[in-house]
Amino acid sequence: MSSSTSPASALPHAVRLGMRRGWTEFVLSLRSSQDQWFYLFTAFLAVGYLYLRRDTPVDDTGLLLPSVALPSILGGLVAFGLVIGPAYSLAMEKEDGTLLRAKAVPNGLVGYFAGQLVLHSSSLVPQTIAVLVPSFLLFDNLMAHPSGWFTIVWVLALGLLATLPIGMAIGAVVPGVQKVGMWGMLPVMVLAGISGIFYPVQALWGWVQVVAQVFPMYWLGLGMRSAFLPDSYVDAEIGGSWRTLETIAVLGAWAVVGALVAPALLRRMSRRQSGSQVAAAKEAATQWVR
Repeated sequence: MSSSTSPASALPHAVRLGMRRGWTEFVLSLRSSQDQWFYLFTAFLAVGYLYLRRDTPVDDTGLLLPSVALPSILGGLVAFGLVIGPAYSLAMEKEDGTLLRAKAVPNGLVGYFAGQLVLHSSSLVPQTIAVLVPSFLLFDNLMAHPSGWFTIVWVLALGLLATLPIGMAIGAVVPGVQKVGMWGMLPVMVLAGISGIFYPVQALWGWVQVVAQVFPMYWLGLGMRSAFLPDSYVDAEIGGSWRTLETIAVLGAWAVVGALVAPALLRRMSRRQSGSQVAAAKEAATQWVR
């Protein structure tokens, strides 16, 4: 058996192919008017809201609302995109037979996961730029210290590893694309409402605060606030601390759980998928469109 097809080289080869596929899909998405519209529309909503509230002071912090709300909104957008994006992708590719073809290739699901990781991590770049560039042009005092950029990098990296598997798990278990909204989008929107993205989580009931702190979105928002805001604002946070170690621990724990659960769900899903199921899913999708 040649080295190019040996078991020892099959896994790295599948990962390389998956990463190449993910990068190709990302480049194509940059050229897609639909994806361009999504980036611009979400940025318009976020920056437009901040602009309308640009002169609103935040309690006794001496800061204006754009300075405080931007990092939280950015964390919320990242969490939303990294859950809903993979969920829709996986649900659609179950229906169109892409995953069935991937299953037929040695380590095909590993390559698929690698491709999704590259695609959605790369998609963070235009999404973040679309929000940050106009914000820095329109508002002052957004980044308290240059070291905040380093914090943004590790928070986004951990947030990616924590939330992407959640989206893939949702995509693996939903019966069809039409159910992603109920199983994925609705819970994410509820979490956004209780995770301190739009208003301080301390304003909520104690048990709601506990629930919010179980999930990654709260910690993504907190990590982003620690990157952007001065230390004088930290008293407004729970415990009067940025809780950096706790942020790393919770996001890291979700990343570990996701790395164990998501591949298992993908394998379970692939074992149950067949050509007849793909055909039935396509027919059901056609009927739904009609």
